[in-house]
Amino acid sequence: MMRHQQLLDQATEACATREHFSPFPERPGRDDDSLAAIEAGRRAYEERLGDTVELEQPTDGWLEAHEVSPYTRQALGIRYPTAGVDDLFGAAGRAGERWRAVPPQRRVDLCLEIVHRWFDRWFEIAHANQHTTGQSFSMSCIGSGTNALDRGIEAVVHAAAAMDRVPHGGRWEKDFGRTRVRLDKRFHILPRGVAVVVTCASFPTWNAYPALLANLATGNPAVVKPHPTSVLTMALAVQTAQQVLREEGLPPEIVQLAPDTPETPVTKDLIAHPACAIVDFTGSASFGSWIEANAHPAIAFTETSGVNTVVLESAEDLDAALAAVATSLSLFTAQMCTSVQNVYVPATGVRTPEGTIDLDEVVGRLTREVDAIAEHPRRAAGVMGAVQSPATVADVERLEQQAAGRGEIARATGPYAHPEYPDATTATPSIAVVDPSARALFGEERFGPSAFVVVAEDADDALGQAVTDVARAGTIASHLYSTDPAYADRATEAYLRAGASLTRNLTGPMPLNFSAAYSDYHVTGLSPAGNACLTDEAFIAGRFRIAQVREPAAGKEEHA
Repeated sequence: MMRHQQLLDQATEACATREHFSPFPERPGRDDDSLAAIEAGRRAYEERLGDTVELEQPTDGWLEAHEVSPYTRQALGIRYPTAGVDDLFGAAGRAGERWRAVPPQRRVDLCLEIVHRWFDRWFEIAHANQHTTGQSFSMSCIGSGTNALDRGIEAVVHAAAAMDRVPHGGRWEKDFGRTRVRLDKRFHILPRGVAVVVTCASFPTWNAYPALLANLATGNPAVVKPHPTSVLTMALAVQTAQQVLREEGLPPEIVQLAPDTPETPVTKDLIAHPACAIVDFTGSASFGSWIEANAHPAIAFTETSGVNTVVLESAEDLDAALAAVATSLSLFTAQMCTSVQNVYVPATGVRTPEGTIDLDEVVGRLTREVDAIAEHPRRAAGVMGAVQSPATVADVERLEQQAAGRGEIARATGPYAHPEYPDATTATPSIAVVDPSARALFGEERFGPSAFVVVAEDADDALGQAVTDVARAGTIASHLYSTDPAYADRATEAYLRAGASLTRNLTGPMPLNFSAAYSDYHVTGLSPAGNACLTDEAFIAGRFRIAQVREPAAGKEEHA
């Protein structure tokens, strides 16, 4: 009997209905027990500083990662075990033989147990995530915590369903001439092989949990390759998974960690290894393209980057629409794959029930909405967090200087004073107003808080410019504000032709960046922003294959 059958059933139902579901809290509680648990998690994180993370896998030395807290600007000084690529794959291959023999239903149950154990370390992992990614503690608890766990469960649900559709066997009969042939057939689910899961620096768990669990559920051992500046969160996740496996009498090496440094990267060596059968990658479009071109014969699942667009043609409540856009420009300092970057506005302005609001006023209101976040340190801390890499701040400043020569800087970037961490690396959004001739600046993802208001000739041109950028660079989240049903339908069709999903007229408390587990399909796999989707059947397909064994059925063949 599965320990987590009820959870599997509930999550399966949610995936079928696309309704809201989560077995986890919406956010950390403020009662005494919750506050004590948060404090215990903080102490557990701080006790790791300058120490080692023990893992059960081949070890030939120790590596101190290039991890610096974006909040304190102090090095974490944490050391992780290292080993040669051949040793990691050798251990994964041996452990994988044991894992392959575990029945699929039990593998699914163990994956759900791993999820529960990750949740048991909710606040320890959240503090680690905060001080390696720069996310606020709240976002680390929710976006990188419970929401990421939900995405992991969702992947397990789809893996379980795919494997359940494979029959165990059957009796086959057919007449050949005057002889009836009877065969007994058995069908075996076989994993593809060792998977390599490559995570990003700013949001590792959200993609890594689904990828890792999809591989484990379908019988594949996995080597997790964290970003060299953001290792700890994934090290704790691997450590937890290894503990569950060991308790079940299984080899911990079914899941391993492969840390590296910027000076001595190992990702290409892992992918080029002949035993690498699956690659899951989250990161830049350029390296994602290299993986897609070079991973063969391994199969690759990628989510990279794109140009996230807003077409602002008309609005029932312009201030509500601009507030939603401003929040997306600010949330986690636009270091999310769903962050808005380009806002396309007709030169004639935006239609509202009160009349047409001219371009300058639209830009002014957008800037004031961003200021309402950035100029209040406590609110800014909760919304923006900190910047994961100082290089991002330099990139934003350089891009702003370039944009100043092509248009107008409506809002200059600059730090805000974090109320708890005075040394935090922070940056507020830069907003440039440009025309389509500046596409070299805005026509690709600009990681971090660089935003562009792209001034189009009219509403149709605004749509055309946006869809052009989506088709060329891909997109992960695109948005439309329009009160004209005919225009909205044309825009929807244009985005669908470009292989993009679209959100229409969303305002209110739910951030534009939010992607709901069990309900939203995250990325389509039809654009340069990545070839994979969280979570559809294609995300599971290919992670296992089916082999059959057939033999004559007992008894003599019959003659007609």
